[in-house]
Amino acid sequence: MNVDSIQPTLSLDPGGSPVLVDLQEEQRRDSGFSVQGLDAILANAMLLLALARQRRLLIVHAAYRRDFDNVPKRPLEYVTAEGRPAFSDKDSALIAICAEVGPRDDEAVAYKNDASAFSDGDLAPLLSIGKVEWLIVCGVWTEACIAATVRDAITNGFHVLLVKDACGSGTAAMHQVGILNLANRLAGGAVASTDTALRLIAGDTAEVWSSDKPVPILFGYDDAEKLYEAL
Repeated sequence: MNVDSIQPTLSLDPGGSPVLVDLQEEQRRDSGFSVQGLDAILANAMLLLALARQRRLLIVHAAYRRDFDNVPKRPLEYVTAEGRPAFSDKDSALIAICAEVGPRDDEAVAYKNDASAFSDGDLAPLLSIGKVEWLIVCGVWTEACIAATVRDAITNGFHVLLVKDACGSGTAAMHQVGILNLANRLAGGAVASTDTALRLIAGDTAEVWSSDKPVPILFGYDDAEKLYEAL
């Protein structure tokens, strides 16, 4: 077991900016795309959202809405027998954001045609206008849309606080490995639990998991879960 990390004391003053990714009805009601433990993920996201609203932070909701009229079908993209998007079709009722974490009228929604919340180009300018330095990222699926969003955030110069128990995937194993893979390349960022993230949003300081080098975690089938818990 190896978790080579530093444990810095972090402050997010003035609180960071929560980005909630793809917490949509599709993940709850479509058996092909259901997320394990979604109720717990939504509950944690609700806590983050409530405190961020109380603190009047810039909040962004990202939602997959595949629209072939806006971004044409890619050469190898999955489609249905009718030639429609295989998931998150713009005309499906299931792309609605779950009501528990739904956006208020004054909160931004970044609709996207690809995995990353940055993919359609609206998010980075919005965050820059708000002078955001830290993104507090939660949502689904960890190894797909969360991973793409985190990597693009880093590319765009944003620090990422990855809230591990407010993210999820199709199985616990997929989620845990996804978090470990992100932690291995989370330059300038940190991994935290919901409890720790809430303390940081509230303006406190807290210890988080971070690393000052790439690939600090070597894991296998036998210890991935323990290493995930250690973050």
